Amino acid sequence: MNNQPDAPLERVLATLALALVGVISLANVVVRYFTDASFAFTEEISVFLLVVLTFGGASVALRRNRHIRIGLLERMFPRLRTPLILLQWLAGVLVLGLVLWFGGQFALEEYQWESESPGLGLPNWWYVVWLPLLALLMLVRLTQMTLDRLRGRLSDEP
Repeated sequence: MNNQPDAPLERVLATLALALVGVISLANVVVRYFTDASFAFTEEISVFLLVVLTFGGASVALRRNRHIRIGLLERMFPRLRTPLILLQWLAGVLVLGLVLWFGGQFALEEYQWESESPGLGLPNWWYVVWLPLLALLMLVRLTQMTLDRLRGRLSDEP
């Protein structure tokens, strides 16, 4: 039985995004090989899926305490463990809060301006709205991981 914390929604989103990028890329290679042409419009879908993959994977890594962080100070100053964990959390909240705020503003502006994507002519906000949503999920997973570390449910070393 696996007792490791998980982020199932983000894991599924990241897996689907990776699979779709693979299928799109393979289809593009096959079509280019046989016809000397490619599906140029698929680039915007691939870029969007790579953003979902990145944020989804980062969210899973946060929840499982597998994110990149510097544990040197925690090992050097074990008495400062709790304040250092809280400082890490605060730094993450600051960065993700900025992504959430500005990503939300950007998505709202794209919606209000009715901007369309250049390749498919889809509303741009369809692509952009995922940025603040996934940043919010990362913020939730960061907080869950921090609470688990403070309560001793997660090892400090991944």
